[in-house]
Amino acid sequence: MTGSRLRPDPARGPGRSRRIGPRDHTDVVSSPLTVNYAWSGSDDVAWSEAGAGAPVIVGGWWMSHLERDWEYAPFRTFVEAIAQHRRVIRMDPPGTGLSRSRQVTPADLEPHVQAVKAVMDAADTPEATLFAGSSGCAIAVEFAARYPERVRRLVLAGAYLDGSSIASAADRAALVELVRSSWGVSSRVMSDIFYPDATAEQRRAYARHQRSTATAEAAAAGLAAVYAFDARGAAKLVRTPTLVLHRRGDRAIRLALGAAAAAAIPDATLHVLDGADHHPWHGDAAEFLRRVLAFDGVSEEALSAVLPDADPTPTDRNVAPIAAPDAAGTAESPISPRELEVLLLVSRGMTDAQIAAELFLSVHTVHRHVANARTKLNAPTRAAAAAWAVARTGTST
Repeated sequence: MTGSRLRPDPARGPGRSRRIGPRDHTDVVSSPLTVNYAWSGSDDVAWSEAGAGAPVIVGGWWMSHLERDWEYAPFRTFVEAIAQHRRVIRMDPPGTGLSRSRQVTPADLEPHVQAVKAVMDAADTPEATLFAGSSGCAIAVEFAARYPERVRRLVLAGAYLDGSSIASAADRAALVELVRSSWGVSSRVMSDIFYPDATAEQRRAYARHQRSTATAEAAAAGLAAVYAFDARGAAKLVRTPTLVLHRRGDRAIRLALGAAAAAAIPDATLHVLDGADHHPWHGDAAEFLRRVLAFDGVSEEALSAVLPDADPTPTDRNVAPIAAPDAAGTAESPISPRELEVLLLVSRGMTDAQIAAELFLSVHTVHRHVANARTKLNAPTRAAAAAWAVARTGTST
């Protein structure tokens, strides 16, 4: 799609836009997308669309960037498959991507809810299906509870309702700090957590993609917001037909949290899918798409013609150029990203059994990672190896 960009005109009220030239938005790079802006009353919210038909609003995950996401092959293939049947409206939540009113993602749900409403108004969309994933699920649930007349159906992927239930307070703080202090290492750690079934090349490409969408500070703020969201009160008020999809081995958001979300929403159905990849466009994307589109009324016959093959392998051409990673994320690091992740959990005082439960590994595998790291580092004890990991990444115990 091509065309001019839009930006908000606060004088004309929420959800209204006016056309501008490229000089008014010099930070927006050249793209085949048309990037539009909606004014929510407090935020300049970027959105784009593709396809035609009944509208589907696709919110942002932890990090979102309309143009960078479109350059990432697995995501683009996934969205294009939906756009064969639906008008797909994507948006960057406040504080992310091209939505530039704020420097960081707000931890309160209210600005996010108003951003969805502003985009729907600007896109002349009285009613839509909301397709949300991960942290976007809390926003979608809150919106559906508050504006039921505007939500045709609700689809939640890798869902949770309460961010504090994702991990312990100490682990949440440690991971936010790791993202802030060592974006190179943490993007690789996140890739391993979000995309465990990937090849090494795919994980590297996804780590590069993550870093292309946000600075370390913005990513850390976004992750802090992920942990702050709480839509438990709103969930019981939702009356919209809801489909909750969750992969059995999801390590980023445990299946138990998705099941709890489905149980809290009165008219929700939970479907557990095979696999461990967190994002629906990774792994068996075709099965995810089949469930989503069938729930939204697309026939099986129509689906069979457009469903993508499993997970296209990204290459350097699929992501924008990025800065060099931090030292611990380079080939100079003597230990692997997985071993570093385990050692950082050791530094928090966790036992092998606790780490195994946190990472969905066997105790034997955790013990092996620690032993291998100690050998590579020539560390006399696990504590010494953990101290090296802390010093390497700049985190604190």
